[in-house]
Amino acid sequence: MSHGPHEGGSEPVGIDELLERVRAGYVRVGPREAWTAASEGALLVDIRYAQLRERDGLIPGALVVERNELEWRLDPRGSHRAPEAVSHGLRVVVICNEGYASSLAVESLHRLGLYRATDLVGGFQAWRAAGLPVEV
Repeated sequence: MSHGPHEGGSEPVGIDELLERVRAGYVRVGPREAWTAASEGALLVDIRYAQLRERDGLIPGALVVERNELEWRLDPRGSHRAPEAVSHGLRVVVICNEGYASSLAVESLHRLGLYRATDLVGGFQAWRAAGLPVEV
């Protein structure tokens, strides 16, 4: 007996519902909270692609990691980890352009055991709009 295109009987989830479910699992931060967290030792991780970074600038002190490399760079046990990826208890704030891709990235980091990972509501655009530092 066939279940059609969705084997296993579970219905596909739309992206809006998926984002809602993912975000219900942790507390997101705003630009000022992210700024404060960074001053207290949190790692800001910019996952925007190069074209956006070149166009809009960088957040001083943020670790730039392309989205497709994020898990490899932040896994404290990984062979390709960034020097900053010291423990699963590291506070990480993931920043994308507008705060959507970062939420999905956080879910992935949680699966790796980085339980303090969160993301920036509104992404880089919210950071810049809040008047926080940007290097051009």
